[in-house]
Amino acid sequence: MRLLQRVGKKATPYLMISPYFLLYAAFGLFPILFSLYISFTKWDGIGTMSWIGLKNYVRVFTGDKLFYESLYNTMLIIVVTIPLEIILGLLLATFLKDFFKRSRNVLQLINFLPYITTPVAVGIIFQILFDWKNGSVNALLIKIGFESVYWLGIPWAARVVVIVMQTWTVFGYKMVLFLSGLSTIPDELYESAKIDGARWKDAFWHITIPMLRPILVFVVTTSIITGFRLFDEPQLLFQSASQPIGGPDHAALTVVMRYYDVAFRNFDFGYGAAIAYSLFIVISIFSFLSIRIMNRGESESS
Repeated sequence: MRLLQRVGKKATPYLMISPYFLLYAAFGLFPILFSLYISFTKWDGIGTMSWIGLKNYVRVFTGDKLFYESLYNTMLIIVVTIPLEIILGLLLATFLKDFFKRSRNVLQLINFLPYITTPVAVGIIFQILFDWKNGSVNALLIKIGFESVYWLGIPWAARVVVIVMQTWTVFGYKMVLFLSGLSTIPDELYESAKIDGARWKDAFWHITIPMLRPILVFVVTTSIITGFRLFDEPQLLFQSASQPIGGPDHAALTVVMRYYDVAFRNFDFGYGAAIAYSLFIVISIFSFLSIRIMNRGESESS
């Protein structure tokens, strides 16, 4: 009897947390492992699976031109948007902390709203703004003496729209992260620097930036992961503008859009799963390199 009571006491905590692990195993772990298995097969989602080994991965890295185009587009968007998001978010967070203390909450909410806006709304908003005939951006260009631009029909212009849309959507989230990091920096450091004659920009470069390094590492790493997963906004933007997937000449085709096209339009689930896991490998490599580079800079500065 005592043995059963002891076993019951030890098993009770595990029984209490078991629903989480059961749900994760059913809706998290199983889909991951099953999609990994699918990536080694040829399957249309209905018929019989046929095992083909690494042929899907060989096709991804050697025979899929659109995969490399989508990877190039995604990396181009990441290289442009991440610095813009970090610069805008950090400067805005610093200004809100130092110069807009009374209205900081209101301004913080206004700048954070785009991040919590649904992708459908974001896509529709930018489709209206950059519409060729009735868009507000072209109306402004015409008013100041320039010609209208077919923003969603020219490759370079389509990329510009996606970059602007992604930056506008995400930089408010970066601002909130930097504000939380700035709140941990002691005010005594700034007061001592001010007594020593340091100007605002000197304190920014020599106090704020070094003290925010952990936040910067987190922001850069998560931005890389989020950038490679870009799908919703450009997909809805070009879909609502009656453009092909990825925009004109696939100029804004991202890797996830390529995966969606293969798996859910062409119903080639095996090859689509291979694209997804290839993207996972790419994200892992770039995340690892970004962390190593930023940590190396920290060790050299110390």
